[in-house]
Amino acid sequence: MAHRFIVEADGGSRGNPGPAGYGAVVLDAATGEALAEAAEYIGTATNNVAEYRGLIAGLEAAKAIDPDAEIAVRMDSKLVVEQMSGRWKIKHPDMRPLAARAQTLFPPGRVTYEWIPRERNKHADRLANEAMDAGKRGVPWEPGAVAPEPAAAAVAGQPKAAPVGWAAPADLGAPTTFVLLRHGETALTPQKRFSGSGGSDPELSPAGRRQADAVAAALAARGTVQAVVTSPLRRCRETAATVAARLGLEVRVEEGLRETDFGAWEGLTFAEVRERHPADLDAWLASTKAAPTGGGESFAAVARRVSAARDRLLEQYAGRTVLLVSHVTPVKTLVRLALGAPPESLFRMELSAASLSAVAYYADGNASLRLLNDTGHLR
Repeated sequence: MAHRFIVEADGGSRGNPGPAGYGAVVLDAATGEALAEAAEYIGTATNNVAEYRGLIAGLEAAKAIDPDAEIAVRMDSKLVVEQMSGRWKIKHPDMRPLAARAQTLFPPGRVTYEWIPRERNKHADRLANEAMDAGKRGVPWEPGAVAPEPAAAAVAGQPKAAPVGWAAPADLGAPTTFVLLRHGETALTPQKRFSGSGGSDPELSPAGRRQADAVAAALAARGTVQAVVTSPLRRCRETAATVAARLGLEVRVEEGLRETDFGAWEGLTFAEVRERHPADLDAWLASTKAAPTGGGESFAAVARRVSAARDRLLEQYAGRTVLLVSHVTPVKTLVRLALGAPPESLFRMELSAASLSAVAYYADGNASLRLLNDTGHLR
C-alpha cells in the first residue's frame, strides 16, 4: 500500500526580488510525524520563484522516501496552488519551467494541492527563514539551524534584545526601518475601552510605566534605534520619553501618528457602543469609510493621515532605524500598507500594549514586515 504524505512548502524573498530561500517538510499523513526537511538559500529571486523551489524540494524529498506515495501539498501561496491545480494559467516565463519540473516528479492524480493560511504553514516558513539567515551569514543551511543571538545579548535579569529579523540583508543596502511601539497601558487599556485622540488623553498607569521601562531596556540591548518619533498624545509621549532617556536620544512629535478620533465612543467598551449605537457600529465594521458616532474619524481618513506621515518620515530618516511610538490603529495601518493587505485586515491583527513590530522600507518602493506584536520583553 502506497504511503500518504503531506508536503508543506514555503519560500520567501527579502526585497522581492532580493535574497531568497525556501523550506519544505514531508509529514506522515497518518501520524503527522516529520519525515524529512529541506531548505536552501537560492540567492536573489522573487517570492514566487522561492515558493516554487520550495514545492519542488518538498516533492523531491517525498519521492526519495517513496516514489509511489500519494501527496497532499499544502502551501500558503495562492498563486502556486491555483497554478499547479490547473485553475490559473502560468503566464510568467520564470514560473513555467519550475511548474513543469514539479509536475514531472509524480504522475498526474497522485498529488493534490490545498491553500492554507500562513499561520498553518509555520514549519516550512521557519525553514525558509533559517535558509535565508544562513545565506546571509555565508554558510549552508543545516537541519535544526537557528539564527544566532544578537551580539548585544541580554544579561541576567535584563529583557532579551529584539529579534535578529530586524536586520536587512547587506546586499540590498540599508533600508529605512520603522520599529513600531504601541504605548504602554493606561487605566483604560485593561478595560478595553475606546481611547482615541478625541477623549481624555490618559496618562500611563503604573503597569504602563513598568512596560515602558521594560521595552526601553530591550531596545537599549538591541542598540540599533537611531531616532525616536512619537504621537502627540500623552501616553505615547510618556512611553517615548522613557525609551529615549535610556537610549540617549531626543523625542520628536509627529501629529500623523495620533490615534483615531472615536467621537462619541471615546471611553466606552465595545459592548456599550453596541448597546447605544448599534447601527453606527455595524456600519463602521462594514466599511473603512464609515466614521464613529458624533463626528469621529473613519479608518480611511486615518490611513490617509498615517501614509502621509510615513512618507514624510521615510524622506527625513532615509536609511536609518527609527522608533515610532504610536497606537493600535496607526501601527496596524502601517503593517497593512506594508503588506498590501485589504482594509478588513485591521480587525484581524492582535496588538498588545507595549508590543514591538517592525517594517523595513527599501529604495525600490518595496516594504517588508520584519516583526509583529512582539511582547517577549515584557515577560
